[in-house]
Amino acid sequence: MKPSWYVIIAGCGRLGANVAGMLSNMGHSVVVIDRKESAFEALPIEFTGFTIHGDVAAIEFLREAKIHQANMVLAFTNDDNTNFMVAQIAQRVYHIPRVISRVYDAGNLALFHEFKIKTLTPVLLATGALNKVIHRYMEESG
Repeated sequence: MKPSWYVIIAGCGRLGANVAGMLSNMGHSVVVIDRKESAFEALPIEFTGFTIHGDVAAIEFLREAKIHQANMVLAFTNDDNTNFMVAQIAQRVYHIPRVISRVYDAGNLALFHEFKIKTLTPVLLATGALNKVIHRYMEESG
């Protein structure tokens, strides 16, 4: 059996909620932090973790989530500045070995990469997937 990780997810939008459910379903311990209490309604039935209602930009909520014990931190808010700050705190202050941040504005990628933060950029992922589909259509039509 694989070891269970302790994962903190900052942001409970569609991505954060779905990933929280997936990780819970895999047997990991998950804490989700969001400033909007209503955001937790998006968590799927598979989610068995904990929620913290608070703004991740305030470090006390990361402390409440026991960030010092985390194996992974996922910064999935809808704000690149907040995600960058959470990722920096996780990496540089708490030495979390696995940190991934969502980046909305691809123009901010260089900054995240300069600080060696692993990133997920939805617009680039969607563009890449669409590019493959378009090329497949073009090949099929000859």
